[in-house]
Amino acid sequence: MIERPSYLKKIISYKDTEQLIKVVVGIRRCGKSTLFELYQNYLLKNKITKKQIQNINFEDKANRHLLNWKSLYDYIVTRLIKNKKNYVFLDEIQNVQDFQKAVDSLHLKKNVDLYITGSNAYLLSGELATLISGRYVEIKMFPLSFKEYVSALKDKTNLPEKFNDYLNNSSFPYTLNFNRNRVQINEYLDSLYNAVILKDVVQKKKISDVSRLEKLITFMFDNIGNETSINNIKKQMESDNFKIDVQTIENYLSALINSYILYKVGRYDIKGKELLKTNDKYYIADMGLRSYLLNNTTRDIGHMLENVVYLELLRRGYKISIGKVGDKEVDFVAQNIDGIVEYYQVSQSVIDPKTFDREIMPLDNIKDHNPKFLLTMDYADLSYNGIRQINLLNWLMN
Repeated sequence: MIERPSYLKKIISYKDTEQLIKVVVGIRRCGKSTLFELYQNYLLKNKITKKQIQNINFEDKANRHLLNWKSLYDYIVTRLIKNKKNYVFLDEIQNVQDFQKAVDSLHLKKNVDLYITGSNAYLLSGELATLISGRYVEIKMFPLSFKEYVSALKDKTNLPEKFNDYLNNSSFPYTLNFNRNRVQINEYLDSLYNAVILKDVVQKKKISDVSRLEKLITFMFDNIGNETSINNIKKQMESDNFKIDVQTIENYLSALINSYILYKVGRYDIKGKELLKTNDKYYIADMGLRSYLLNNTTRDIGHMLENVVYLELLRRGYKISIGKVGDKEVDFVAQNIDGIVEYYQVSQSVIDPKTFDREIMPLDNIKDHNPKFLLTMDYADLSYNGIRQINLLNWLMN
């Protein structure tokens, strides 16, 4: 079991806050169930008895008799320990019919500290959002960061090689069990991909033409980090003999974003200090999944590195946009929890003077005094005019 210290620390910080429902969300198999297990182990080591803990995973067929909210509620209530704190964990709660009624009813019980997980953003929409508005805290979970990935390995030397494995073999925790066996990793990623697409997209949106959806997914995975408009997607798909309208594309993209397999990033005019309405960019949850789906034919290392940095900034709690400076672009405008803005440019290497000039110019054209970073795979310190150049692997491991 891989330790996830940052997530564990966060969920522990909300221990015994009965007035808040703790909601852990993230793509399937990113480690939500493991987080619950780690936290329950923590509770047991801190004088909480097994009888005070109820843990139900609704992906487990053994719990299919609890997929009705009333049955679930009655089952839990009859097992609550009187006059003691009870810790209730409901994993993949969206599988329960009218689950919001059970969640709301349990939340009203005294001495119940409630934790739930879900694999799509619909969990916190609709009736549940209305019922528990202002009474929950959301913990967003991702597949392994590079630092977590390395921490799970016995051999922690040769970080560049480990990073190459991280990009190609996937950041989903369970893939580490296959010891770099590409066939087994691909078989696992195939089952994961089908679970996400079938359960969180096709069934949720009642999609009948799955081939069009898969064509769109392939296009989006192949174009991470590129400016993309709905009309461009439409033209490209139609050129490949897939007729599709704008509304259907928007519907598909919304479902993919809500399943946490795809992330949409808007553009921000740094000088005008306003969000732009056109040509968003998209990134994906895992590079290994992209490598599997595209049959490893498209490397595009620059955009892959961007994708890794984007996810790491999300893990660190930043709000992120793509920066526009005149006709130039900054990869990421990132605002931290204190409201401080930081600028990030990502490149494989800037040893070549022309590449250095191209990458550094957008940052140098920003005239405010917020921190500016150039992340590359180079180990030479090429910091310039207040812009800090940092080796990407060192930054990821920090």
